[in-house]
Amino acid sequence: MNAEKNIVIVGGGFAGTTLAQALEKRLPAPYRVVLVSDESFTTFNPMLAEVVGASVFPEQVIVPIRQMLRHSRFIMATVQDIDYERRVVHGVTLAGPRAIAFEHLIFAFGTRANLDLVPGMAQHALPLKLVGDAMFIRNQVLRRLACIELESDPAVRRRLGHFVVIGGGFSGVEVAGELADYIHNVRHYYKLVRGEELAVTILQDASRLLLEMPDELGLMAAKRMTERGIDVRLGARAARVDGEGVTLESGEFIAAASVICTIGTKPNPLVERLAARMSLPTRRGRIETGADMGVRGMPCLWAIGDCALVENAATGQPSPPTAQHAVAQAKHLAGNLLRHLEGQDTRPFSYVARGVMATIGHMKGVAQIRGVRLTGLPAWLLWRAFYLARIPTPGRKLRIFVEWSWSMFFPTDITHLRFTRSNEADDANRDASATATLAGGLSRSDRDPMPDVPRSVAQPPDAVRDVSVRT
Repeated sequence: MNAEKNIVIVGGGFAGTTLAQALEKRLPAPYRVVLVSDESFTTFNPMLAEVVGASVFPEQVIVPIRQMLRHSRFIMATVQDIDYERRVVHGVTLAGPRAIAFEHLIFAFGTRANLDLVPGMAQHALPLKLVGDAMFIRNQVLRRLACIELESDPAVRRRLGHFVVIGGGFSGVEVAGELADYIHNVRHYYKLVRGEELAVTILQDASRLLLEMPDELGLMAAKRMTERGIDVRLGARAARVDGEGVTLESGEFIAAASVICTIGTKPNPLVERLAARMSLPTRRGRIETGADMGVRGMPCLWAIGDCALVENAATGQPSPPTAQHAVAQAKHLAGNLLRHLEGQDTRPFSYVARGVMATIGHMKGVAQIRGVRLTGLPAWLLWRAFYLARIPTPGRKLRIFVEWSWSMFFPTDITHLRFTRSNEADDANRDASATATLAGGLSRSDRDPMPDVPRSVAQPPDAVRDVSVRT
């Protein structure tokens, strides 16, 4: 591989895959695209809330990267280091360490969930950043409902049935709406659970929801959610999270067994390492670029997506970390790279957003597209259409469209999916027996068999996930 003239892209999210697709159609020989990602698929993160609510299946929000690329080389690897002087990327693959030479290197990976913003959140809150997070939360909901049926203390039953979402941005609003619909739709399967024992609360430290949207749509979203029984708490800042619930800055305590965190991101550890080792320019944890998305002072390095601080010439402000801007940056950078290879001047990034969309529950949404505002089912259908357009092949598009249409008219799935292997089944039974024995000497509250969340789920080890590829 060292003899090849590689355009190496690190990150397999929207930014990375869009750039690879754009370049492979136009890149002149002997250049070729090599996309490096620690996952073999791209995740449509904005739809993770719908996975939580079982509106879609997990495999419907991911797309295999190999299926998206026609001519590019894909390498599944975790990037450990960059040797800028030698123009080499060092990564760990399934076959061991590998060195990948590059002529140009593009950083296109995402950020991590930051659970350190509120004391106790890292230990007791559930993040929503990965497909695994969404499935864990869905299973948590089903386990809580099952636990309520086995509990006799009214206060404990209400705490188990209370789900608190911290954050009133896109992710917070979407997951709160999906949770409310989900517990409403599946409650009748749990005969001993009463409707008044279930509640969803969303905490927003601002005067309205969805600050990224026009005021009218943010207010409309809050109104629609309140009408559906969701407790929308505006101007409410979480001060502490523990195993019993959330304490607000006002001193009020909200009892809840499940707390979902949708606020805060932190830089990828790779950015921090490169900033220290090779003086990669960063600001607020993002890689600083010039107007053409080239890394400042470092020829042959470029950055796009969530990890990059790219100024938008159309607004004079840094581009927000959204999928829409990541895709636009990728398409623009493809043109700039081709101009650079041909010895032409590159162009500054300039993009005017087409609009904003958000779901607020199953078959409910709010949107503004080119000045036109939509709410309810039309906004939700538009949201689904946007994602469907991103699916790479006609066959996959058709299959997902049929599955989505089918699910609109049939009961919600309540499968508590676990991946226990045969050699683990006996160990699981022994653990359950030990837990039952231990519970004899514990209080009712302590006997809750559902732990808040293993720390490994809340904070994946940096050594395992050095490059987050989502944008």
